[in-house]
Amino acid sequence: MRSVDVIIVGGSLAAAAAAKRLVDAGLETVIVEKQELPRHKICSGILSPRGYRFLLENFGPLPAQTLHDPTSCRGVTFHFPSMVSMPMDFFGGTVPHLHRKFSDYWAIQRSGAEIMDKTALVGLEDHGQHVEVTIRPKGGDMIKLRARYVIGADGPSSAVRKFVYPEYTKQIPWFFVGQKFHEIIDCPLDEDYFHFWFHPKLGHYTWSHARDGRQIVGVGFKQGDNFKSRHEYVQSYLEDKHGVKLKPADPDKEGCAENFGPSLVNRYVFGKGNVLLTGQGAGFLNMIGEGMSCALHSGAISGEAIIESICRNKPVEEVYRHMIVSEVRHTTDQWNPLMIAFGRPHEADFPAALMALPIRDRAKV
Repeated sequence: MRSVDVIIVGGSLAAAAAAKRLVDAGLETVIVEKQELPRHKICSGILSPRGYRFLLENFGPLPAQTLHDPTSCRGVTFHFPSMVSMPMDFFGGTVPHLHRKFSDYWAIQRSGAEIMDKTALVGLEDHGQHVEVTIRPKGGDMIKLRARYVIGADGPSSAVRKFVYPEYTKQIPWFFVGQKFHEIIDCPLDEDYFHFWFHPKLGHYTWSHARDGRQIVGVGFKQGDNFKSRHEYVQSYLEDKHGVKLKPADPDKEGCAENFGPSLVNRYVFGKGNVLLTGQGAGFLNMIGEGMSCALHSGAISGEAIIESICRNKPVEEVYRHMIVSEVRHTTDQWNPLMIAFGRPHEADFPAALMALPIRDRAKV
């Protein structure tokens, strides 16, 4: 049986960040991804300023193929039921519009870790001194690996988490988030901004922005509702209220289950024993659905926790829970109305944008 220092499950930005820390520290690190890389990833692709800084500082300038068109985003515009719209520029300038299929793969390659794609996790047992992992390459036989530590960086439906906390998935609220792509007839929405609607009738999470010559219309709602009807309602609303005229949605719609709940109610899961969870697998997701920045930072912290655990001969779970507190606080603040109003957790100047509105519109907001 082959032995390595760390196995990371999931070919994500969180995995890339964790692997970068571990490889730089001289630890033999393997990333296991069930899909063929580069793989498609459902995402708006609008990275936050702190996430962009992390990529630049740790992986370098982004190659052209890692970006959609428009290649950058200036800020976010909040739209309210009163028809007040409030644009807010990000601090520090524009941020990239990532093409997740290629940006994730680029970061993983830059991490220096060994990559095993088209390989599914089928078993995981923590024996105290090591973790035994069973994987199965596509079309191949099962393989057993031994690692000192395992990191689950495999998203909201984490397979690693199911082994560590088998009941967790049933204990939190789940939402469906889907987006459809439309050719544009006329769209007055400023393509320099990510547009987000605070409107109870539109669903829990409604957004729109330009991508590669088309317009995304995205909706989020509790699992069980109908994607088609929800999307049609939002599209009709955008046309009636904002003058957004779009052709019927193209066939390449996409959607997935999301766990908004943990970061909203501060109920994260960080792993157990020698198995750590990070990114959305641990519950990290920012308020406007941007999970990339907290995935990068929590992923890096999981790698740092393993290094610290080895150096100080302390249990890695204890070290990780102590080190991850800063990211928990940052992510939870994203959902706190008082922090939004006064603390600028989204790295956009909400108070300044609010004060720029007429007094009557401020009162509506």
